[in-house]
Parts: sequence; C-alpha cells; structure tokens
Amino acid sequence: MGVYKILTINPGSTSTKIAVYKGEEKLFSENVSHAADELAKYKTISDQLPFRLGMIRDLIKANGVDLSDLDAVVGRGGGLMAVDGGVYGINDVLYDHAVRGANGVQHPAQLGPQIAKAFADEYGCKAFVVNPPDTDELIPEARMTGIKGVFRNVHLHALNQKETAIQHAKKMGKKYEDCNFVVAHIGGGTSIAAHRKGKMIDGNDIVGGDGPMTPTRCGSLPASEIIKYVADTDIKTAKALCTKTGGFVSLLGTSDAIEVSDKAAAGDKFAALCWDTMIFQIIKQIGAMAAILHGEVDGILLGGGMVHNKGLVQKITEAVSFIAPVTAYPGEFEMEAMASGAARVLDGEEELKEYTGLLNWDKADFMG
Repeated sequence: MGVYKILTINPGSTSTKIAVYKGEEKLFSENVSHAADELAKYKTISDQLPFRLGMIRDLIKANGVDLSDLDAVVGRGGGLMAVDGGVYGINDVLYDHAVRGANGVQHPAQLGPQIAKAFADEYGCKAFVVNPPDTDELIPEARMTGIKGVFRNVHLHALNQKETAIQHAKKMGKKYEDCNFVVAHIGGGTSIAAHRKGKMIDGNDIVGGDGPMTPTRCGSLPASEIIKYVADTDIKTAKALCTKTGGFVSLLGTSDAIEVSDKAAAGDKFAALCWDTMIFQIIKQIGAMAAILHGEVDGILLGGGMVHNKGLVQKITEAVSFIAPVTAYPGEFEMEAMASGAARVLDGEEELKEYTGLLNWDKADFMG
C-alpha cells in the first residue's frame, strides 16, 4: 500500500477530533473541545461550520502542521440517506444532504463532509466519507415489520464496527468479506450487528432507541408501553428517551457508566440491577445476531468506551463464548478507519462509490 498523507475529521457533540496520518503513522492528533454555551448560539448544526472550521485552522497553524502535501481529507459522514458501506467521494449531492440533514437526523457528524470539503478545496486534494453512520445494509427480512408502511432502518457505529472487523479478519489471515462476525460497539450508544461476508445484514437503530439499554438510551420496549407513556407525557419527551434521557439517566440520574459500575460494586442494589440489566440486554442482542448468522460466527468482537470495563467484558464473554471466540477492542478506531478507507481507495484496493442521494432500498418492495 502506498504512503499517503491524510487528514481525518470527526465532529462530535461538544468536540471535534482531528488527526493527520502519513501511511500508518499518526503525525498529529487533537481533540478540540467546544463550550456548550458557544455551540448553543447556533440555530442548526450546519450553522456551526465557520466556528468549528476556524478553531481547527487555528490549531493546525499553532502546531505548525504542514498540510501542503495532503493526498486526501476524510470527514465523518452524517445526514445522508441510507447507503451501502464503503468510501464515497464528497460530491455536490452528498455535500447538500450533509448541510440539510436530508435523512431528518440532526447530528454533528453532518459537519464532517463540510469541513473536509473546505480543506480539500484549499489544498487541492480528494475529499471522502468512509462508512458513514447512515450505512444500512439490512436484508429484506430484517427491514420488514408487521405494520404496513413502517420499516426498520438502522443507524450503527458503522465506521468503528467495520474497521474492527477488518482488522480482526487481518489478524486471522483472512479478508473481512470472507468472514462472519457479531460486532458490538458498547458506549453511550450501543450498536450490535451481524456482519456476513462484508455486509451488516441486521442490527439495531441507535437513533430510534432500538437495541440494548445504554447510559443515555432507553433501549427496545413493548410498543404498548411506549403508547401509554406518550399519552401521559408528550412525543418530544418520549423521543428524548431514545438518545439523551433514557437508560441510566432516567433510572439513576447519571450518564456516567463508571459511576454506575462503581456504585454496583460498592453494594448499591438498584445500581447493580441497572448495570446487570444493560449487560443482560447486550448478551441477548449478541445471541440474536449469532442466530441470524445461523451460528456460523468467526468471532464476537467488542468495541467502544465501556469495553475498558473488564467486569463487563468478562460477563459477556462467559455468556456468549460458546458461540465463538470473544475479542475485546476497547475504545474505537474511527480516526484510523477513515484514514485506512481513504488509503484503500487511493491505492486502488477498494472502488470509490458515488453518492446519489437515493435510498439503497425500494419501499415499494415492502408494500405488497
């Protein structure tokens, strides 16, 4: 593989991560924090562009980072219509959808393509997104529901999930496209997916509150109980439970998983119940994804911030290792994943995909 200089940009809720790679060497990395009251001044996510872009440029200048020989810039994708996994060039349609949040989901990741294009235009190089959060490779049976006109969509930690699986397959001496994995990204949001021969054929929607309970998300619930809850409150309050105010926040008043784990270990019975329930639901989802793969699983891979907790990893391993070997990859590979995706395309190892703005599945197929 050639040695390429690549700038990666990953905007988050209160920070923007940037890194510069030369081949596999990380030349520079920084996590730029943004004050919540500063971001609150902006009406929309995209309105933050000049502010975040200015801070990044100031940081690069202050640290003497040379970008004159950049080969590519990669931004975290967001706001896009459902796409297959892969590397996409930032064309006019993709850029417009990122600005608008065309899929109806407002997330800081929308700024990734916008910032990437600004740097690519400035330095005359290519601009990409790699496995954006809108990656949706569900098979038809996973998309269909029992309500006409209602379909399952997924929003997963696609970037980290796929990179974890790619790297693990390499360690096995195989290609990702030749393996089956169950991958769990466990953090403030938890996504668990069945990876079959390079495609995530089923998984949960972390934006829709689907899947296991997490520190900030309610997890899957009976529809009748949600209907009752909405009747007693309002839709806005109920929707916030899916991403911000559910899980440990609702039950214990905190989103700090370490605090909950420590309380449980110190003998707090309710904290222990909440902690063990979250792990129980993760185990159940892993088992479901293994069943989708008919038990033909080459490995169960655990990633995300909470995988630093050895007790959590041990409980999950004890429960599911009968299916396949369990390997923990604490934290995430998102910055490296963006750089390696761009390098694969620049090297001709992977084909660059074109974003059309059209759904990668046809609703008519599910309407009878």
